[in-house]
Amino acid sequence: MIKSMTGFGTATRNSGKATITAEVKSLNSKFMDLSLRLPRGFNEKESEVRNLLSDKLERGKVSVSLDYQTTGSVEIRQQYNEELFLAYYAQLKKLADRAMTSYDRIFELALNSPDVIQNSGRNELEPAVWEDSLAVLQEAIQRCDEFRVLEGRGLEEKLRQYIAVISEGLQGVEELDPKRIERVRSKIKGRVTAFFGEEGFDQNRLEQEIIFYIEKLDIHEERVRLRAHLEHFVDTLSAANSNGKKLGFIAQEIGREINTIGSKANDADIQKHVVSMKEELEKIKEQLNNIL
Repeated sequence: MIKSMTGFGTATRNSGKATITAEVKSLNSKFMDLSLRLPRGFNEKESEVRNLLSDKLERGKVSVSLDYQTTGSVEIRQQYNEELFLAYYAQLKKLADRAMTSYDRIFELALNSPDVIQNSGRNELEPAVWEDSLAVLQEAIQRCDEFRVLEGRGLEEKLRQYIAVISEGLQGVEELDPKRIERVRSKIKGRVTAFFGEEGFDQNRLEQEIIFYIEKLDIHEERVRLRAHLEHFVDTLSAANSNGKKLGFIAQEIGREINTIGSKANDADIQKHVVSMKEELEKIKEQLNNIL
C-alpha cells in the first residue's frame, strides 16, 4: 500500500460554549515542512501539535489551521483601575490647562498610563478547552491521512501499469538479443574473411577475438538484474507501509540497467525498446515525487 503526500482533512465540533474547526492540508515535500496557525492562548501546545502531525503524516508540506470561537457568554479578561485612571486624567487636564492646549488626547494618555489596564490573570489554556480542540484536530488529521490513502491507490495503479510496460519492453529485448549476438558474430567473421581471405588468418584466434568482443556486448546480466528490480518494485508497492524513498532508489537502479542495456546492445531494434522503457521510467519518477 502506498500513500500520496497530497491530502486534505477538516473537522468541526460545537461544544455549546465554543465552535472548534480544524483544517489540515498537505502537499509533496522531501521533509516535514509544517506551517501552524493556532488561536491565541494555544501557543504552549505548539510542540505537542507538531509531534502529533509528524507521527501521523510523517512528511510533506503540511499546513494546519485551528480555530476556536466562543459561542456562549463573553468573559471579559481585561479590567481597568478606574480610580487610578481618573487621577491620571485629572492630572493631565491640569497640565493641559497650564500649557493652554486642548484635551484631545488626554483620555487615551490616561487610559494607557501605568497600571490602569489590568489583566484578570486567566491566560492559561483550560484543560477542557484543549481536550476538545485536540479531539477535533486529531479527527482532521485522520481524514487527511484517509485522503492520502485514497489518492495513493490511484498512484499505485498507474505505477503498476508503467512497470508492466517496462517489463514488456524487457521481454522484447530478451527475444531480440540472441539474434543480435548471431548478427554480430556473422558480421565480424564476414569482414575478417573479406579482408584477409580464407587462408590469411588463424581461425582459433578469430574465434577467441569474437568471444571477447561479444562478451563486451553481452547484456544477459543487465537483463537479469532489471527483471529483479522490476519485481522488487512491485513487491514494495504491495508492502504494508508506504515507502516512496525506497521506490525512488529502486527506480534509480532500474534506470541504470536500462541505460547499460542501451549502450552495450548497440542495436537499432533493441534501442526502440530501450527508449520506450526510459519513457515509462520518467513517468514513474514523476509520480514518485508525490508518494510518502
